[in-house]
Amino acid sequence: MKSAIYVGPGNIEVREVPMPDCDDDGVVVKNLCAAICGSDVFSYAHDGSSVRIFPGGEFGHEMVSEVVKVGKNVKDLKVGDRVYPFPLFAKNDMSRSASVGGFSEYVEFPKCQLNKSVFLVDDSISNVEASLIEPLTVGCHSAKLTNPAPGKTAIVFGAGMIGVAAAVTLKYFGVEKVMVTDVSDLRLEKVAALGFETCNVSKEDYEKKAKEYFGEFRGSFGHTTINADIYVDAVGINSNLEKYIEFGKYASIMSVVGVFHQPATADFMKLTYGQLHIVGSAGYDMSDVGTVMDILKSKKFDIESIVTHRFDLDNIDEALRTASDSSKSLKVVIQY
Repeated sequence: MKSAIYVGPGNIEVREVPMPDCDDDGVVVKNLCAAICGSDVFSYAHDGSSVRIFPGGEFGHEMVSEVVKVGKNVKDLKVGDRVYPFPLFAKNDMSRSASVGGFSEYVEFPKCQLNKSVFLVDDSISNVEASLIEPLTVGCHSAKLTNPAPGKTAIVFGAGMIGVAAAVTLKYFGVEKVMVTDVSDLRLEKVAALGFETCNVSKEDYEKKAKEYFGEFRGSFGHTTINADIYVDAVGINSNLEKYIEFGKYASIMSVVGVFHQPATADFMKLTYGQLHIVGSAGYDMSDVGTVMDILKSKKFDIESIVTHRFDLDNIDEALRTASDSSKSLKVVIQY
């Protein structure tokens, strides 16, 4: 079988490797579709070890698979079942969460347990949609931390996969108005097609656009703030933190899921007197899988439309290069 092996930055080798097998407690799956994560792109451009992708190993963790072999002690799964492998537990090794084997044709899951190692995928969810469950849970988790509810309004910084997931989750939970910001026209066009207001902060006046859309709210220092209750930062840059503290509504909340690569600075006087809430968001939990499954089954959003490119495994180098260019892509998948 074929497997994409991470050799180092800019170096991926698609190799012929032995077919995996399983013992009485495991299963073997055939991958159907795998999406490229930001960690995969980072590893390709820089160093994978910081995101637990190591030289000489298989990688990829956003995937949907079909069970092809079942150990005799595994009672809840059968050959032919379509499953979403849960990265934290799929390999029964949490250190393998970024290297489950999404970019391999077949993968073994030892000590496999239904609703822990893998989750069954409903027939109404396409393979491409199912390959997005993992990143959808990341954005979903971040959005849920803000306590979304009908009547509330929200701003999401970032129109990448995680930002889209957060925006979709907010709207699914009844948030009335959601605006998404970015600098990529392509990504914002995709987001607009899903029904969200957008702002290209490289071309438009963020404060003006947001106040026109949400209205104004009188701030603690006498200045007018944006009348939005919820913020999600899916980028991880200081300017978004500054925007929130400067224009965030009294007692609003921001969930930070974007990864800051540099220490952030903030005016804590404004944060304190504005009673602004900032909460960090990392990863997901099992309940988020159920929420995302419900969102996909609802068909309220054309999630598959955010996939801009599809490649086969032999062209994974090109797929990774494409995924790294936000001006030309949003989500890129490998189809088997």
